[in-house]
Parts: sequence; C-alpha cells; structure tokens
Amino acid sequence: MAERLLIGALKGGKNTKIVTLNGKKMTKMPSTLAKLPGLKTLDLYNNLIPKACPEISALTQLTVLNLGSNLLEEVPEEMKYLTSLKTLHLFRNRICRFAPGACDGLQNLILLNLNNNRLTQLPREINRLKSLKLLNINHNQLTSIPRELCFLEHLSELHSNYNQLICIPEEIKFLKKLQKLFLVRNNIEVLPEGICDLKKLRILDIAGNIIQIFPPGFQNLKLREFYCEDNPLFLKRPFVAEQREVIWSLKEITSRFVMNELAKNNPILMDAIEQYPEVRNIISEGKNCAICGKFFLTIWLECVHFVPPSKNWKISKNLQLVPLRVLLCSYKCFNQRDPEIFGISQE
Repeated sequence: MAERLLIGALKGGKNTKIVTLNGKKMTKMPSTLAKLPGLKTLDLYNNLIPKACPEISALTQLTVLNLGSNLLEEVPEEMKYLTSLKTLHLFRNRICRFAPGACDGLQNLILLNLNNNRLTQLPREINRLKSLKLLNINHNQLTSIPRELCFLEHLSELHSNYNQLICIPEEIKFLKKLQKLFLVRNNIEVLPEGICDLKKLRILDIAGNIIQIFPPGFQNLKLREFYCEDNPLFLKRPFVAEQREVIWSLKEITSRFVMNELAKNNPILMDAIEQYPEVRNIISEGKNCAICGKFFLTIWLECVHFVPPSKNWKISKNLQLVPLRVLLCSYKCFNQRDPEIFGISQE
C-alpha cells in the first residue's frame, strides 16, 4: 500500500506538494523521496522508522515533517538540510540525544514537538533555532534547561511538563516574548527572580513541584492564568520568636557603608572602587532591605510577605495568599515591618 501511494506521488513529480504515509508499518524512509524536491509536507506518523534516510536532504522546500510515533533514537543530523522547515514533529519516539549539527540549518523552524521521548538534556546548540516560537518537551527526563535556550528571542510557548527539572535558569528573563510557560510535575524548588521580568507572560502552570515561596515582584506579573496546586507553599501561621542581639562583622559594616554610599553616587567611592575588583565582587552580592531600602551584604532575615493574588488572575482554587520572599537587614526593620510580613521558621 505504501509503495502504491508513493508511486502515485512520484507521478506528480515536481508538482507533488504533500505525501502522507501514516500507519503503514514502514521500517525505513523511502529513498525515492529524493525525486520529490518540491515537496512541502511529509507525514510519516505511526510507522516503525528507526532513522532518517540521507535522501531526505534533497527536500529543501519541505515546511512540515511529521515523524511522530516511530523508533528514532536521535534528532537526525539530516534535519540540518531542511532549511525551509517550519514544523517538526518527533513526539513519541525513543529520542535520547540530538545528532551533531542537527540544529544547524533549522533557521526557519517555528514549532518543535519532542513530547514523550527519553531526553535527559537539551544541547546548547538549540539556540540556533532562531525562529522557534513553540517548544514541546513534555514527558522526557530533563533535569535542567540550558541557559542557551533562553536566548530564543521569538519563543512564545514552552511546555516542559512531567520532567525532572530542579531549577530554571535566571536567564529566562531574556525570553521577552514568552506568553505561556508550563512546568507541571517537576522537582522545582525555586523560581528565579528573572521570571518577574516576563512582561508578556500570560499563562503560568507550576502545579506539582516543591515550591514554597515566590521571588519579589512576582505579584506584578500580568498573568491571566496561574496554577500552583500541589506545591508546599508557605502558609500564614504566625508565632512568637525570640529576637537575638547580633553583632555585625567589620566586613558587614564596611560593605553596608560602601554600598549605600555608592547608591548616593558618591564620586570619591565610585572612582576608588574601580581600582579594587575584589571589592566589586563582594558588594555585587548585596541585597536591598524590603523595609528601609538600604543595602546589606549578609542575608540578615529571610521573610515571607503574604499578598493577595491579582484579581485579574485565573488561579488555583486553593490559592488565597501568594507568599513572596523578602529580605530584611536587621531586627530593627523587622519590628517596623508590614503586618503581613513574617519571619521564616528554620525548624
């Protein structure tokens, strides 16, 4: 049957635009595809194909390729020749790696579907997919997202549900066009502060992770939908704690003075600091106190500020207050805090 359909396509020659050979139990890609250089869509879904044939490199006008539900073990190197490709479906294979150079020619790729594979990592070369808007990597075994992925300036949707992610890179802030971010059922403990810079983000789903607290500014995201079920979020449970007298180190006292004078644009210090890179490195770790606004070096008190979710968000039913991470520089500021700010118990 597959041969008969392909023969019919070959009769069309250069005029053939679409070839569909779904569910034909094919064990290899037909080499005669090289005779269809004008092909636009090739659909080989649900077959038994273990690898791409070299002849596919002739399909330089191909815009849609569906190799979903086959037996591929890698993203084929031959993909680099498909320079017109816009949509690539490789879901439900056995893919555990990208072949070297596989991303090189995919400058026009808009959609990449790698759901239900065996990937444990994505290659740094994924940043070569300059036009990519939608990336589906659900149901793999990914433990991290490479920072290089965060430089895909056109990416608007990232689906990474049911992986083993433990963190998200701070560079996510560079995904300025990201609108939908799905991170359901991973092992994420902390969201980076950079996520608060995603001004176009409208849907965020982090259900089923191990997140307790959100970064400062999180409540200002312009979300339409936010889901966070099955996370051990901090709850508002006030209790009385003993306040200790603390003696600052000389390093802390000096760092606070320098950082706060620099904030005032003190010209003498600004000139002097250029001569001491080791000092610049130290004060680059400085934080702002959420109460007095002054800089400090040591994280003096880590607190949680409970704020109501935005009325514009469609939210998880159990979310009544959003716990935000805030830092205070001293017990003096702690005593002047907002009544919705609480210290975090270390017990």
